[in-house]
Formats: sequence, C-alpha cells, structure tokens
Amino acid sequence: MAGGEVSSTSEQVMSIEEWNGSASTKLFKTATVTASSSSFSIERSANRFGHVWRGILQAFVPEGFPSSVTPDYVHFQVWDSLQGLSTYIRTMLSTQALLSAIGVGEKSATVIGATFQWFLRDLTGMLGGILFTFYQGSSLDSNAKMWRLVADLMNDLGMLMDLVSPLFPSAFIFVVCLGSISRSFTGVASGATRAALTQHFALQNNAADISAKEGSQETVATMVGMALGMLVARFTTGYPFAIWFCFLSLTVFHMYANYRAVRCLALNSLNMERSSILLQHFMKTGHVLSPEQVSRMEHILPLWTSPRISKEVKLLHNQVLLGVRVSSLHHKEVMDILQSSGSYYRKAKYLLLEMDGIISIIVHKDATASDVLQSFIHALVLANCMEGTAPHVESQSWMDKQYETFILKLSSSGWKTGRLLCPSIIWTANWIHSPLNDKID
Repeated sequence: MAGGEVSSTSEQVMSIEEWNGSASTKLFKTATVTASSSSFSIERSANRFGHVWRGILQAFVPEGFPSSVTPDYVHFQVWDSLQGLSTYIRTMLSTQALLSAIGVGEKSATVIGATFQWFLRDLTGMLGGILFTFYQGSSLDSNAKMWRLVADLMNDLGMLMDLVSPLFPSAFIFVVCLGSISRSFTGVASGATRAALTQHFALQNNAADISAKEGSQETVATMVGMALGMLVARFTTGYPFAIWFCFLSLTVFHMYANYRAVRCLALNSLNMERSSILLQHFMKTGHVLSPEQVSRMEHILPLWTSPRISKEVKLLHNQVLLGVRVSSLHHKEVMDILQSSGSYYRKAKYLLLEMDGIISIIVHKDATASDVLQSFIHALVLANCMEGTAPHVESQSWMDKQYETFILKLSSSGWKTGRLLCPSIIWTANWIHSPLNDKID
C-alpha cells in the first residue's frame, strides 16, 4: 500500500495545447492534449466551423493577414474585385456582339475568313502593347494610381469597340483592331501598376504570396462574373436597348469602383507630385504630412481633366525637368551653368538651370538614387524661391540647413526616402572644374 501511494503521488500529468495560425496575432487554440502514465485524452475546440472557415480564408488572403499587409489592402481589394466583376459581365456582352459580327451562326461565313479577322485583331493588339511599353513603360510605377485608372478606361473603350462593331460591317476590321489596341494598353499598364501596388502592400517581404492570393481572388470574381454575364446575355439577346443599358450602366459602375479603389490607396513612395506636396507643406509649417494625408491631396486623374484645380494650386513639380540633355542647351544657358557649377553645386552630383520659370536638372553620370532625390528636392526649393532676389543663394541655404531634417522627418513618418519614383533618366553628363590657362599655345 505504501509503495502504491508513493507511485500515485509521484505520477505526472502533461497538458499540451494545439494552436493554429501563422501570425502571433492570429493564433487559435484548436485542441488540448492531456497525458499521464495511466490516461490520455484529447479535447478539441468547440468552434470547429470557425477553424474550417479560417482554412478556406487562407486560400484568398496572405499569410499573417492582416498584419502582413498595409491597412489600405482590404478596401482596395474589395473595390478591385467589384470592378473586375463588372468587367467580366460586360465581356460576355461585347464578345457576343463580336462573334455575331464575325459571322458565327451564319451560313455565308467561312472559317478562314473568321480566322483571318481574329488573327488581325490579335496582331494589332500585340503591336500596340509593344509600342505602349516603349513609350510609357518607364513611367508606369511613378504614377501607378493614374495609370491604373487609364488602363481600365482603355479597357472600357476596347469593349465598346467590340460592341459597336456589328453596326459598321464595312469598317469591321478597323473598329475591332482599334479595340484590340486599346485593350493592349490595358494589359501593359495594369500589369505594371499591379506589380508596384503589390510591393506597396507587402510589409513582410511577402509580395509573391500577395500576388498568388490576388490570383485566387480574381479567379473567383471571374467565375461569378462569367455566370452572371451568361445570364445577362441570355435575357438580353434580341433586345438591343437592354444590351446597351446593361453595358453602359456596368461601365459607369466600373469606373466608379476603380476610382474608389485608387483613391483609398496611401502609397508611401516618393514620386514627383507627392514630393512637391510634402515639401511645400514642410516649408510652410515645418511638419511632414502622413501618406494618408497626401493620398487625399494628390491628383489621380491627368491634370487636363481638372484645369480649374491645376490653375488654383501651385504645383511645383510641373516646373521641373529632370535629366535634361546638355546638347539641347544654348550658349547663354551653358554659361549660366558654368557660373553656378563653380559656386553652388561644386560638391553636388547635379546642376540646376533656371530659364523662364522652368528648372532644368542636369544629372551627373555617377549620381546615385539619393543624389537624384536630392536634386529634385533642390529644384523644387529653387522653384519656390523664384520670387526672391537671389533664388540660387536662398535655395542652397535652405538645402544646407533643412534638407537632412526634412529627410529624417519623412522617414519617421513612414515614407520611403531611398529613391524618387520617376521616368528613367537616359541623359546624364560629366563635368570637370578647371581654370583656363592664361597663355594659350
């Protein structure tokens, strides 16, 4: 009895809890295992439905959500999915009209004729995409919001061309090719801006995971949109007014959803306009705006769409030309550079030239990303000091006293200060300071 009592009192019981979740803020206890030398039991969590739901959700949201993405991720994805849904519904209507124009279902139509027309449509789209990439590829990430809206607008125009193609049988090839070129712009701009936005959302170097989950979300939106599109096409067949009413209504909603999606983005990278907004506010108040505040102030539509605002608001970045070609300058401009390079910019990797209110930046061939950012900020300060008596002196004095403080405050407010998002600088220069010889042989 005594030996039995000792063994019972010395018996140890171990309890192990099972938790599920990849992030410390989103862990859920799923079971508790209790074990001893004489017993073993597993007590599972009562909320098994919640566990299954979380497992399904992991196929559509990044690991560690929501702490692994930026706060604007959810709002953007909701509006982006809604605009995608409307796109797929309209695609069914435009494709139905396009196939009808090609001759599907008609005895007079030939296979080779339809194939040739479809080939021309795809060929012009491919060529249009290449040309668009050549002319605008380097500036897509610097204005991701604007190009995102432009991409969807071009997609709307492309589908509109497909829908009206049956109305112009004599110009069918021309109309369809225009629509294909328009959609090719969409593919290039949408893909490039999506890559920039994915990098913005990724807080834990999880851009690949975010991109994969974006694909899952788009697949679901595609399936739902195709199903709804087939229903709409089925009930509107033979009713042109109903087809146009549905298409135009969905197009208006599509542009509204795109606008809301882009407007909710709070990008923390520095492009030309955001840098101008931040600098002007800092020079007036000494404080730095947050990415959320700047997102409500920057333009997401081209300035020509809002001429009144562009006239009322002083946009300093519109007065700056970055990466000017030296051989395009005149003699007087070169002499101005020669004078300023020896006094104001001796240690800098850039030169600034003011002509008729426009600040031109000549970038040194060895300039780094930080030098480019500094040159642009300096040009903005110079543009802001143009009403003074000595703008070069005043701007240089501001840079010497305030630039480092400005950059530090930007970093502490969540801004990425490593580089300036701008079109590629293809023209640079190299300069050497040397006095002229008094005697020329």
